[in-house]
Amino acid sequence: MKQNKRSNCNLQGNETNLRDKIVISRKQYQIQRRKRSNKTSEHPHAFQDHFNKLLGGIRFADFPYMSIPTLTSTFVGGEMAIRRAMSGRTAVVGARSMSSWWRSVEPAPKDPILGVTEAFLADPNPDKVNVGVGAYRDDNGKPVVLECVREAERRIAGHLNMEYLPMGGSVKMVEETLKLAYGVNSELIKDKRIAAVQALSGTGACRLFADFQKRFRPDSQIYIPVPTWANHHNIWRDAHVPQKTYHYYHPESRGLDFAAMMDDIKNAPNGSFFLLHACAHNPTGVDPSEEQWREISHEFKVKGHFAFFDMAYQGFASGDPERDAKSIRIFLEDGHYFGIAQSYAKNMGLYGQRVGCLSVLCEDEKQAVAVKSQLQQLARPMYSNPPVHGALIVSTILSDPDLKKVWLKEVKVMADRIIGMRTALRGNLEKLGSPLSWQHITNQIGMFCYSGLTPEQVDRLTNEFHIYMTRNGRISMAGVTTGNVEYLATAIHEVTKSASTC
Repeated sequence: MKQNKRSNCNLQGNETNLRDKIVISRKQYQIQRRKRSNKTSEHPHAFQDHFNKLLGGIRFADFPYMSIPTLTSTFVGGEMAIRRAMSGRTAVVGARSMSSWWRSVEPAPKDPILGVTEAFLADPNPDKVNVGVGAYRDDNGKPVVLECVREAERRIAGHLNMEYLPMGGSVKMVEETLKLAYGVNSELIKDKRIAAVQALSGTGACRLFADFQKRFRPDSQIYIPVPTWANHHNIWRDAHVPQKTYHYYHPESRGLDFAAMMDDIKNAPNGSFFLLHACAHNPTGVDPSEEQWREISHEFKVKGHFAFFDMAYQGFASGDPERDAKSIRIFLEDGHYFGIAQSYAKNMGLYGQRVGCLSVLCEDEKQAVAVKSQLQQLARPMYSNPPVHGALIVSTILSDPDLKKVWLKEVKVMADRIIGMRTALRGNLEKLGSPLSWQHITNQIGMFCYSGLTPEQVDRLTNEFHIYMTRNGRISMAGVTTGNVEYLATAIHEVTKSASTC
């Protein structure tokens, strides 16, 4: 019994040695007991309680050969000192053991776009300009919530529950989203040949497809344009899908390197996967013409390639969702099987709601059912179910004809403002007498302008004029306003006027 009680105190072997040294003989105990008998009988329970607290359950009865004064002044003091020393030493060893688990972890590199925003916010200059952010701003430089979104939220509030969505997400939202991409009267939708699930915006849709590609085509690779949205590389890398690149942007013309792109498509192994930007290419703003899209589609058909479209800007690019889906429609006409990632971040301003859709066109309904089931199974350990609020907003807007008209009007207002700022920026640069050609500013489309500015010129813009953008020269046209466009043009002219090409 004594042994059990002692073991309950978790006394270690080296502590036992100390205990042996401080234990007094029974004779000494009896002498001291006689001398202090009055004190020991006064408050036995009070001492017992105090002793229990100190030593975690050891009772005086366990050590009948030790006097109370010796226990309190020597054993207790010694034990507590040793305990403190041992616990400190154990903590150090434990800390070392714990830290060794993550000792190899190095800080991740900063995201270049988020780093631009951090630097901008830290700058106290009142004239500072941020043209690095990839989100729409009004002409006052403020974030915008569309009226159709506000109305949808008013209709939703208090009328719907917040239960889990199915793994595949909101059926209504997915149906309306497919109509945007494939067409309102698409026979493919009617025939149920499209496997589609709600995704965590465009990023989540891309990642879900990348994992699907890896699971069911494990020996495949993905061809990604140069340049592309940086996160595309991260997505397919983390899905363990090997990557190759294909030519896209032509730096000298600030346009599409169409000949080199077609060569890469032709030279890729038959049945390769290609990532294509459906419209408003990020970061260049350079899109193939309709005729070029037809040539691309034809070559894909010849080679048996699989196209995966990232369509993050439908409606936001030109102001017309139908026009911005032209590449998709051309591939449909030519009888391709392909996949699409769709997002409502830009065209509805639902950046923080993370609402999008992944769809895969299949041979028949049976195949579509199988593919959807596998997409849902992939989603299950990732996030289980997609969020409900953004899906409710989208389905409410797109399923109501009047509300959808409001959205179409508002998305055109956003696109037109961006197009107007392109015209204004180019006009101001030409008015300043720049010897360079700035035609590419208005030739490009969408949120971004690939300016052609060098990293050194971008650094000068930041250091001398407090203008912030990524060092590849990408300008977010959403950050350009009637209030700062002249200042921006003047600064760009100043850092480029001595260059033969910018």
